[in-house]
Amino acid sequence: MNFDELFGNFPALTITGLEQGAIYALVALGYTLVYGVLRLINFAHSEVFMVGTFAALWTWEALGYDQNSPAPALGPLILALVAGLIVAGVAAAATAVTVEMVAYRPLRRRNAPPLAFLITAIGASFVLAESFGIGTRRAPFGMPTLLPSETMFTVFGASVTNIQLLIIGVTLVMMIGLDQFVNRSRLGRGIRAVAQDADTAALMGVNKNRVILLVFVLGGLMAGVAALLWNIRFEYTKFNVGFLLGLKAFAAAVLGGIGNLRGALLGGLLLGVAENYAAGLFGGDWKDFTGFVLLIVLLMFRPTGLLGESLGRARA
Repeated sequence: MNFDELFGNFPALTITGLEQGAIYALVALGYTLVYGVLRLINFAHSEVFMVGTFAALWTWEALGYDQNSPAPALGPLILALVAGLIVAGVAAAATAVTVEMVAYRPLRRRNAPPLAFLITAIGASFVLAESFGIGTRRAPFGMPTLLPSETMFTVFGASVTNIQLLIIGVTLVMMIGLDQFVNRSRLGRGIRAVAQDADTAALMGVNKNRVILLVFVLGGLMAGVAALLWNIRFEYTKFNVGFLLGLKAFAAAVLGGIGNLRGALLGGLLLGVAENYAAGLFGGDWKDFTGFVLLIVLLMFRPTGLLGESLGRARA
């Protein structure tokens, strides 16, 4: 155990952990929304994120940017980021809706058992991943460097870059916006009603299928935003880029309390920071291992997660 590495780089490890955890949190929101309403673990959500990464990449290529392109000026940069965000969000949301309508809705109509939904979710995940794997010949794709990393200020000697501020800031804005939408809007009230009791909500005039469609759209949008931030930060994608990240985002959702929006944010940030601390203490090979050990240990003592409040009981 390298305590010198951990304590010597504690501020830097914390900042990069929050940065990584913010991306986990955005993807975890999709798992939480779907589970809160349908009690379904949508394992295809990791591939929804993957589709978003490719959508943003192809948008930038259509605008004339590649790996060898110099960093654009402020105006073209904003245009590229906004265009990438819109296309990634729409593509991810459309993918999520397609999965719901093609894979899950027929099962709901037939009152299929939960195991059928679980197997179908895993199958949909593999279909999406392998479709892109065949189409891209399983090759990794690099991204244009649209936003070079620049140090904005330091905290206890650790540099905070513009990319880190962007990722954490966008995540907080999206989380607050989604939380307020679910807790204060009329459509959000419908989501909470279906999450609490779908049959009673239907008797009160709530269209269950529309609510479920909305939930998949919102989850897809969150994954699309996460995909854009991933592209900016890590500058690569691949057909299976969502596999490990999706598992970690699911772990983050469970860690914070599956079905709880604020829990997804808390779980994502905590998981990202814990991973980085473990990498500093034990070495980089322990990074992925630590997150899941943390999840297992916490669930042993608190099976409902840190916050443990379901979406149906969420309050403003």
